[in-house]
Amino acid sequence: MKLVFAGTPEVAVPALDALIASGRHEVAAVVTRPDAPAGRGRRLVASPVAERAEEAGIEVLKPVKPRDEDFLARLREIGPDACPVVAYGALLPRVALDVPAHGWVNLHFSLLPAWRGAAPVQHAIMAGDEITGASTFLIEEGLDSGPVYGTVTEEIRRTDTSGDLLTRLAFAGSGLLVATMDGIEDGTLKAVPQPADGVTLAPKITVENAHVDWSAPALRVDRMVRGCTPAPGAWTAFRGERLKLIHATPVPERTDLAPGELSVGKNNVYVGTGSYAVELLWVQAQGKKPMRTADWARGVRIASGERLGA
Repeated sequence: MKLVFAGTPEVAVPALDALIASGRHEVAAVVTRPDAPAGRGRRLVASPVAERAEEAGIEVLKPVKPRDEDFLARLREIGPDACPVVAYGALLPRVALDVPAHGWVNLHFSLLPAWRGAAPVQHAIMAGDEITGASTFLIEEGLDSGPVYGTVTEEIRRTDTSGDLLTRLAFAGSGLLVATMDGIEDGTLKAVPQPADGVTLAPKITVENAHVDWSAPALRVDRMVRGCTPAPGAWTAFRGERLKLIHATPVPERTDLAPGELSVGKNNVYVGTGSYAVELLWVQAQGKKPMRTADWARGVRIASGERLGA
């Protein structure tokens, strides 16, 4: 089939690479978000998908909105059979959805209908799920509600951050997306409506959502830190400033600390929760680089009885 691929961040690149490498389908163009300011100089930078497409000699379309007439005219001119999508980042209007004969097929990083929305991997970790996966589905105008072509499952490991898990899903999902395109082309694959039961939502996690509540149990704190790493980053307050929590681990044998209370040893920093303590391994103070928590604690000279979150 002739394909127009839509995607923006690094997590979409493995799927684009897999479609290019398949040899069965032609990636005629790529749709991605416009160049965005990045870095200290805030200069405009192309998306990872745009950079990869340009390296491969593929036409890149960067509409401000996918309902822009110039974009729609070019899309119709290309005449794709299907438009595979991975983390494009913009809502597709009906006028765009109707262009390809086989529609727009999204690779979503959850087992639908669970975790519909912008942050499925983060929410799966924060909820304590043991299994997640990826799904390919036909995009409708509803939120991730279209019929499903196929799924692949992935275990959530005990120490997974959302970054770790998303990387694995990006590669596992790329094979699923290629297989979905193959099945659509040869007519062996039909989309199945999602069940009405089991729908959960995964809205974008804001910085405010990532504020750690030390009165919560240790396992919930651990899931919050892992689910919010690398973005937006779990955080707490210390001496009136924000402290980002990068890596923590529950310590069931420490039950002597009140929620938020710090205990500092030579090479360890513990903090109390609503159940037992967690050990903080890596943190990032405001305006500083990430560092081992023991080094941070030596630098700030934590006094006896000081707490996080106050």
